[in-house]
Amino acid sequence: MNTISRNVLLVLALLAVPCALAGTYEDLLQAIELDDERTLSALLKRGADVNTVDAKGDSLLMLAARSGKPVVVKTILGFRPNLGARNSLGETALMLAALNGRADIVSLLLQAGAPVNQSGWTPLMYAAVNNHVDVARQLLARGAIVNATAQNGTSALMMASREGHLPMVLLLLEHGADVNYTTAFGYSALRVAKDRGRNEIADVLIRAGATP
Repeated sequence: MNTISRNVLLVLALLAVPCALAGTYEDLLQAIELDDERTLSALLKRGADVNTVDAKGDSLLMLAARSGKPVVVKTILGFRPNLGARNSLGETALMLAALNGRADIVSLLLQAGAPVNQSGWTPLMYAAVNNHVDVARQLLARGAIVNATAQNGTSALMMASREGHLPMVLLLLEHGADVNYTTAFGYSALRVAKDRGRNEIADVLIRAGATP
């Protein structure tokens, strides 16, 4: 084969690459949706970017964690994704798994080294929102800061109190949650509980030392 022919073939091959890649992302999404770890693994082995994101900044790992696909999550973890990546809302894969109570996926992510603590909203706060005590226990065991606060000053205890989740409130208090922490706007777990009519939780907080 002469030099000109080789160059022509090279140009044609390069032109074909965008077409091949154009459908790769859709194939990745379909594999996640169908829980098809074999196809997903094959695509990633062929060079698909494990950290590719959609328009909202959701990575493949986030999509799999949110949809509750532990086998797919495990497959993705094998390709060393960015465990601390955040989407446009500042959420990580661990936060999404915690929010949905996927203790199995939380366990996989923690074993892989997903960050438990970060600025702003944390996985523990997300677990507290929906009373996922089993998830919260895992996070606390891995060093989750119980008194961490979000951008607006909200703590995990405040979220649990606001939503009326007594088991979560008790767990957080057991791990040293500050019962008298108050935001710059004057909100505390007790005030939030009272505002929402969570009388049982308010009583528990007062018995734990909250100032009425």
